[in-house]
Formats: sequence, C-alpha cells, structure tokens
Amino acid sequence: MTEKIIFTWSGGKDSAMALYELQKTGKYQISVLLTTVTEGYDRISMHGVRQILLEQQAQSLAISLEKVLISKVSSNEEYEAKMREVLIKYRDGGVLSVAFGDIFLDDLKKYREDKLSLVGMKGIFPLWKRNTTNLAQTFINLGFKTVITCVDSKVLDKKFCGRDYDDEFLADLPDGIDPCGENGEFHSFVYDGPIFKEKIIFTKGDIVLRDNRFYFCDLIPA
Repeated sequence: MTEKIIFTWSGGKDSAMALYELQKTGKYQISVLLTTVTEGYDRISMHGVRQILLEQQAQSLAISLEKVLISKVSSNEEYEAKMREVLIKYRDGGVLSVAFGDIFLDDLKKYREDKLSLVGMKGIFPLWKRNTTNLAQTFINLGFKTVITCVDSKVLDKKFCGRDYDDEFLADLPDGIDPCGENGEFHSFVYDGPIFKEKIIFTKGDIVLRDNRFYFCDLIPA
C-alpha cells in the first residue's frame, strides 16, 4: 500500500530529482505539489519563475498543485502561519508526511522537522547526504533539462544566469560553488525529463538584478 504524501515543489532541479527518486520506489502517492508563490509578482518565491510555467509543470507531471501565496515582504511568521494552515488541511485528510529536496543543510532539515512535528507530521528527504557532484551528474545523465533562473551575484557572475544546467555549466563553476547550488548559489527551472509527460516550452527574456544582489532570467511562456 502506497503512502500519501505532500511534495514541496520549487520547480527546480533538486525538487525534480527528489520526485524522481520517490516515484522510483513505488512506495508513495504524491497527493499534491506544494509551492510558495509571491503575491503581486505571481512568481515562484526565490526562483522568480512565472506562475503559469509552474502550472504547466504540474500539468505535465499530472499532479495537483497547491499554491501558498505569500506577500512580497513576507516575514517568517507569515510564511509559517500560511504553511501551517495548508499542512493541517492535508493532515486532517490523512496525509502525514511531507517530502523535500534538501541535500545537506542540517539546520534547514531540523527546522522543517520541528515545524512538521508541531502539526503531527514527518519529513521525507530522498536526497539527504547524497554526494552533490554525483547527484548533479546523475541528474544530467537521466535526461533532465534545466535552465538557471537566478544566481547570487555575491558568489556567481551574471553570465551563469539563463544558462542550461549541463556538463559545460558544471565545468565552468568556480571552486567552492556547490554543483547543486545547495548553499543558495543559484536556482533553476526544470522543463523536461523522465518524470514529465511533455516538455515545457518557453523563451528566455531579460536578465535583471533585484535587491542589488540576485540576477533573475525571465522565462516567457510560449
């Protein structure tokens, strides 16, 4: 018997790889993809991807989408309250586990587990402590197609924004940059791969600097 779970979906490569790993086990039924969207911008929070492309991903994955709307200047309190409300709704419907694509940030994992325990739920971390160099290569070898939508200008040059996540991208990363961007160096949007029924079509738009730090590449739906 499969276990019903919530999957926290960012639209990026770690989410896609974690979902792939979960589906491969055959042990889980993904009840819903849970994504935070910034109100006013109508974009995936931090990744900067338009909501319509997120919806196309969910459609191609054939999984329902639950959007948690947070304000442009959302506080931790606002984020936690809204997440709690959604989690309780699913918990009361019999879903007791939430899956994440985290790889090695211990503080973040503990934070998630602590918050889940408050509502009687537990976390699942299919990529936990995997070697990120191997993980990145496996992801590419599986045929996933991904574009970099955001880079942190404190650690990466603007030229990395808007590039495809491939062997050449990995080879060009400076020393000290995690190949999966697990420290927040970059974020991505997955538009094709073995978990998708059809490819997400878009064109690359302008690259802009926001908050005097993060470069975002706008992806324009076809």
